[in-house]
Amino acid sequence: MPRLYLAIAPVEDPSSLVSSLPGLLAGADIAAVLVHLKESDPRNMISRVKALAPAIQNAGAALLVDGHVDIVARAGADGAHLSGIAALEAALPSLKPDRIAGVGGLASRHDSMSAGEMGADYVLFGEEDAHGHRPALEAIAERVEWWAELFEPPCVAYAASRDEAYELALAGADFVLVGDAVWADPRGAATALAEIGQALHQAYAATHDAAKAKAAQQNKAAQT
Repeated sequence: MPRLYLAIAPVEDPSSLVSSLPGLLAGADIAAVLVHLKESDPRNMISRVKALAPAIQNAGAALLVDGHVDIVARAGADGAHLSGIAALEAALPSLKPDRIAGVGGLASRHDSMSAGEMGADYVLFGEEDAHGHRPALEAIAERVEWWAELFEPPCVAYAASRDEAYELALAGADFVLVGDAVWADPRGAATALAEIGQALHQAYAATHDAAKAKAAQQNKAAQT
């Protein structure tokens, strides 16, 4: 069953999130939260992560920091999300074996395989680049399906909407990363998360039913 991975926009003042996150996380199956930090001195960034940590970790979710590997341990985070092979390679000695090292910004299949061989705990497909561009949904789904069929490390797929979440879960994503699709929803983040979570359940059910039908056909063919 695919699970949600929630991205939080760059945090400068965590106070509002500290009060709202417990209820939000209690109402959805969220495996991890990715915290983006507004640039500041390390002490301030560590303080922000420490303020958010109880709300996230007490809900059973892992707290990952976007980059800033140097503060992960001191802030009590569970790991970091890196962008690109070079960043992953540089971060692994300080993160492993105790903390999570996830990676996105993978421009090719070769980069994805290299990340898996290096020991990345997950690979991310479909996120925006520095210019706000991302591949077409069909291309993201194809990459997810390829990875899910051939490789063991979990695959995370970035979804910009409920419909994308469904399609990417259907393609085989282990986790679906959502951000603006949740926070920008005029109905509220809780409603958006519930709807996306339902989409993941529907995709899982559809995949499960398809697998059962295929197995039944194979059994029938074997008996004839």
